[in-house]
Amino acid sequence: YKTSDSLWLGWPGIDRKNSNADREEITQRLLQDHCYPVFLSQREVDEYYNKFCSATIWPLFHYFPQYATYSPSAWQAYERANRTFCDAVVDVWQQGDAIWVHDFHLMLLPRMLRERLQDPLIGFFLHIPFPSLEIYRLLPWRTQILEGLMGADLVGFHTWDYAAHFLTSTRYLLGYDSSMGRITGPDTITKVDVFPMGIDYERFAGTASTREVDREIKKLEESFQSRRVILSVDRLDYTKGILRRLEAFSTFLEENPDYREKLTYVVVVVPSRIGVARYALLKRQIDEMVGAINGKYGSIGWAPIWYIYRAIPFPSLVALYRRADVALITPLRDGMNLVAKEYLASKVDRPGVLILSETAGSAKELSEALIVNVNNTDDIVAALKEALQMSEAEQEERLRILQRRLRRYTVKRWAQDFIDTLEGTVKWREEMGAHILGAQARRRMIKSYQQAQRRLLLLDYDGMLAPFSTR
Repeated sequence: YKTSDSLWLGWPGIDRKNSNADREEITQRLLQDHCYPVFLSQREVDEYYNKFCSATIWPLFHYFPQYATYSPSAWQAYERANRTFCDAVVDVWQQGDAIWVHDFHLMLLPRMLRERLQDPLIGFFLHIPFPSLEIYRLLPWRTQILEGLMGADLVGFHTWDYAAHFLTSTRYLLGYDSSMGRITGPDTITKVDVFPMGIDYERFAGTASTREVDREIKKLEESFQSRRVILSVDRLDYTKGILRRLEAFSTFLEENPDYREKLTYVVVVVPSRIGVARYALLKRQIDEMVGAINGKYGSIGWAPIWYIYRAIPFPSLVALYRRADVALITPLRDGMNLVAKEYLASKVDRPGVLILSETAGSAKELSEALIVNVNNTDDIVAALKEALQMSEAEQEERLRILQRRLRRYTVKRWAQDFIDTLEGTVKWREEMGAHILGAQARRRMIKSYQQAQRRLLLLDYDGMLAPFSTR
């Protein structure tokens, strides 16, 4: 965002009640970095973020309806938080500014802004999946959220599947027709399009070639001792499929004893939502399963799994990407999953194989990876064996195609494509708007009508030329 004349609005992470005296100072310091704070109290964050965003929207949109809770008070907090963000945008918005709203935390904001501002240009991008109608309709506030999103000129998604689900929901729940990705509402026309998010490719590829990463690689080689390395990197979340992946790895060792002591599976889990009961339970289950697998298959001097429960420094992460022979990325459901792309970008001097579940959004782009059904243990086991036995020539060919694609469509290209498409909506909105004929044009039309031998009048239904009433 610093590469253009822009302002980033967000919660600065402090309790509004504790910042009254310092609020102006905080605002001025953030403005120096092109940021503008939206202050929320800790109670608002708990109700809005923890109890609605994380406990309602997140599980439902990731196809875990059994985990979703529906609290009216949490919904009210979500509405209030969106209004607070709306107030902040109104404070700093100037005529001609484009507004780009991000993610499921602010799905009511586009409509709120359209009601408060004069002819604003608004884009919205959803970074998580948009679920099918049968899942989405379980949400008690389904129509309010759809109406909120319909306030945007452009709504973007990672994949065509998500966009199609959104179009279906607006049709069946709101009754809005769509054509060529444009939804016609009572007072707006919203364009729906797909923008698969990329990564900063050169950052990963460039870092992978540095001396610092070379030193990290040497340390890893001393520990791995020429063993094959399988790697997975996830945030702690039930959507990531970590337990099923561990089960599949255990089955692989059981069915392929020749690979014991010849490979190491590095499992990196980054802590998330510490203190939430469901996540604490998942952490305990992972700990127990890793211990069980190491206890069952390990030997003196060899543990099948290296388990790292923390965030690791960027050079160390890139070194792991670069050293790993196989990346095993199998989320149960993921909006995109950029780890898969980061792994591929970091493979600058050695081949590698990506195993990716078909329910990750990035699977739509990375078809040269080994695509698996995360619910099919045999599928994952077979993919692991294929990856470890794949010839170096085939690995390099697959990697070459994937890297060329990722190098072309980076995160900067993703952002620019979205902004360009958003700005393009102005033109077609003007073209589709009503135009009043000038006096000369009216005279020509009347003259042509009077001189014509046969005449045909086409009057569109309800609102094009005149309101329609059955009374």
